[in-house]
Amino acid sequence: MFKFITGLLRTRKQFTSRLANLFLGKKVIDPQLLAELESLLLTADVGQETTKQIMIHLTNQVERKHLSDPEMLANVLKAYLIQVLQPCVAPLALSPEQKPFVILMVGVNGAGKTTTIGKIAKQLQAQGKKVMLAAGDTFRAAAVEQLKTWGERNDVPVISQQTGADSASVIFDALQAAQARNYDVLLADTAGRLHTQNNLMEELKKVKRVLQKLDSQAPQETMLILDASGGQNSLQQAVQFNAALNVTSLVITKLDGTAKGGIIFAIANSLKLPIRYIGVGEGIDDLKPFDAENFVDSLFTVEENA
Repeated sequence: MFKFITGLLRTRKQFTSRLANLFLGKKVIDPQLLAELESLLLTADVGQETTKQIMIHLTNQVERKHLSDPEMLANVLKAYLIQVLQPCVAPLALSPEQKPFVILMVGVNGAGKTTTIGKIAKQLQAQGKKVMLAAGDTFRAAAVEQLKTWGERNDVPVISQQTGADSASVIFDALQAAQARNYDVLLADTAGRLHTQNNLMEELKKVKRVLQKLDSQAPQETMLILDASGGQNSLQQAVQFNAALNVTSLVITKLDGTAKGGIIFAIANSLKLPIRYIGVGEGIDDLKPFDAENFVDSLFTVEENA
């Protein structure tokens, strides 16, 4: 099984190394150790509410005499972190009854939507699926060209219109084409927008309404792409996008380039939405199905020369 160790290097330096140093030479669990652990969790962007819940759980265990030494404390912490993430483990599953299966990609500028579409398209192709792309980010000519490049590289058709065209119209045309050509999956890109831009959020609602004229179940998946380096701001994005669009799943990107990987715990604990993939590098194969135990194991792995 692929391990996230290398892809989580910066978060591990922030979390794992400090955790190891925190427990180094400690023989007892005292208030100072617990206070330092709480500070470490907050610094790693685990979030105030999630950190509070973790510390209540650990303190209760200590007070009940279930924990007697720091090593036991670390093991209970690890188990609790897996418990936080486990409800969000749900790999992308395509329903054969829903064809084409429409995945609408949403998120802020720079989160990695277009790149994620290309990587998911490649994975679905490898599973034998017929995949079509819709260039619904009509504000940026570069986004359309980027998607076309992915399409050409992988021999995947891309439905597009001119820059500035109505996004809902482009994605509507793409769904029509996918239905007519009996495609399995339609991956639809959209323009990046801040979660505070109400007019643009309304545009995404329009896209969903227009799709439902052709398929009452579409989009079958509204996938929110979050940049992990945004830290607590990424959590706010997730909350706002979900409130506006009833997001069905998450992809958390750029975990390889940030020390704020702990934000995944705050997001999981707050929203409890499926995390389909995490991005741990720029390569085509660096978008990985999310695995809670693997993720937490990687955080707690101390490697020499890491």
